[in-house]
Amino acid sequence: MLAEKKERVIMGIDPGTSIMGYGIVLEKGSKIELITMGIIRMDHMDDHFLKLQRIFEKTTLLLDEFKPDVLALEAPFYGKNIQVMLKLGRAQGVAMAAALSRNIPIAEYAPRKIKQSITGNGNTSKEQVAAMLQRLLNFKETPEFLDATDGLAVAVCHSFQRVNTSGAGKSYSGWEAFAKDNKKRLKQ
Repeated sequence: MLAEKKERVIMGIDPGTSIMGYGIVLEKGSKIELITMGIIRMDHMDDHFLKLQRIFEKTTLLLDEFKPDVLALEAPFYGKNIQVMLKLGRAQGVAMAAALSRNIPIAEYAPRKIKQSITGNGNTSKEQVAAMLQRLLNFKETPEFLDATDGLAVAVCHSFQRVNTSGAGKSYSGWEAFAKDNKKRLKQ
């Protein structure tokens, strides 16, 4: 049996056609460290296809710079406006294509699953997710756009899934249960 890699870089993306958020973490054993987070702005662009080109190019640049072991994406949520769904699906697909062009595996999570894994509540606000990530990863700055912390949340969610499925195979009902069992992983 091959030894499992002790470190891995996880990139999370919250796809969008106006603002796309991303977050990159380093998983060292059972600890998670923030590498970077940010946004890719396209709200000044009118042409949808140029927005998709920008998503592909910027995602590829991030992949080449940080060399993640996996790309985790937030799945488009179901909405009433089918045009918005179509645009979000295209944005997600272009980010996936960028990862696939670099042979990087992809994981996808529903918005509720991401919120649940970070805060213990699938209906929590973006602000609450951002606040929990600040405590978990010990950063002070509040991003200008919550899209950055949304992207970061996807990466952290993916890390938690690995932790939950490795070893004893224990799964957690939410953040509180996970934190109780993993005190040594939390930064004080």
